[in-house]
Amino acid sequence: MAEPLLTHRRVLRIALPIVLSNATVPILGAVDTGVVGQLGQAAPIGAVGIGAVILATIYWVFGFLRMGTSGMVAQAHGAGDVAETGALLTRALMIGLAAGLTFVVFQTAIFAGAFALAPASAEVEGLARQYLSIRIWGAPATISLYAVTGWLIALERTRSVLVLQVWMNGLNVCLDLWFVLGLGYGVGGVAAATLVAEWTGLGLGLWLCRSAFSGAQWRDWARVFDPARLRRMLAVNTDIMLRSVVLQLSFTTFLFLGARQGDVTLAANQVLLQFLEITAYGLDGFAFAAESLVGQAYGAGRGDRVRRAAILTSQWGVGGAFVLGTAFLLGGPWLIDLMSTAPEVREAARHYLFWAALAPVIGIASWMFDGIFIGATRTRDMRNAMILSVAVYVVALLVLVPAFGNHGLWAALMVLNICRGVTLWLRYPALERAATAG
Repeated sequence: MAEPLLTHRRVLRIALPIVLSNATVPILGAVDTGVVGQLGQAAPIGAVGIGAVILATIYWVFGFLRMGTSGMVAQAHGAGDVAETGALLTRALMIGLAAGLTFVVFQTAIFAGAFALAPASAEVEGLARQYLSIRIWGAPATISLYAVTGWLIALERTRSVLVLQVWMNGLNVCLDLWFVLGLGYGVGGVAAATLVAEWTGLGLGLWLCRSAFSGAQWRDWARVFDPARLRRMLAVNTDIMLRSVVLQLSFTTFLFLGARQGDVTLAANQVLLQFLEITAYGLDGFAFAAESLVGQAYGAGRGDRVRRAAILTSQWGVGGAFVLGTAFLLGGPWLIDLMSTAPEVREAARHYLFWAALAPVIGIASWMFDGIFIGATRTRDMRNAMILSVAVYVVALLVLVPAFGNHGLWAALMVLNICRGVTLWLRYPALERAATAG
């Protein structure tokens, strides 16, 4: 059978549903906040906010499960190894369920540690614990959904990802309104709505992955527990996790150093960081397309198709980055005014706006190479490149922040993204050679 063509249309067919799917995420957070805001008290809003942040931080650690699953399944699919695509889903689901159950068992210690690090008033903490004691039962479903999403992306089934996201967020919103405003369940109602959405989402996700369960490959235990395959999966996921932790530490450092510039500058930076979040939502689709298409070509041992997949997806990524950068430059003042009413914060955010407009253009190479290297599961290269880039970032912070203040802080962030792109670009030829040799 002839290989499917690598075309711009195919890239868009993968990328656009992801962009639309991402667009639903901020809506859910806004509704959660708006619904508890109708209770007329500050404490419920703070409780839902801090509870959601605690869980998001815990779950974020397992982002490797989506990326690792995506790369390995894409390669197995490209190699025509149907049995391995099913076994990979089983392995990833087992990790997700086991991790989630671990969090359920140790929830008391986890919550105690979280509130020790992020203390709140007695009222807020009490409500947040109520929220968390319900939401934590969704941990197995939420972490397992990373595996489901990665599996669907690997097989170019991003419309299914969109259906899944719309179902979960739509149901969550409807149940929010019913449980909180209709039945008066308060903070517990918000948590229960999310819990139902998570478990029904996992059920829908497994149904969307039903082709993996159509044969016996998903329960071929000799294959599922094959030591060599387990070691490879462990290595890939460990590298991605370490890389992600180092990256998160660099962003945390940015926030902490911004706080030293004063409350107004900290607030302005927080507003402008929302522009970076919009960038991630807008460009993720093209990086995910690279994961799928590069992974399939790599698994097939076709270095020429790896290069074409990398070029096609990156062309759209670069185009999207310039569009977003221009939009931020022209529409940024309006967005700033939408996010803040404080005159001094608005003025400061406008002063640093050009950095937020520059960020998509500066960062697109690093984001696209991330997708390319995830598809090829060249995760050791990703880990090493990130460590080197963050080392350069630290030097940039030490030099630029004392000299230029908040401008230096933003410039150092740009240096980080430039280094991420350059270090992976230097390793890209080896990736192509490995694909051909394989």
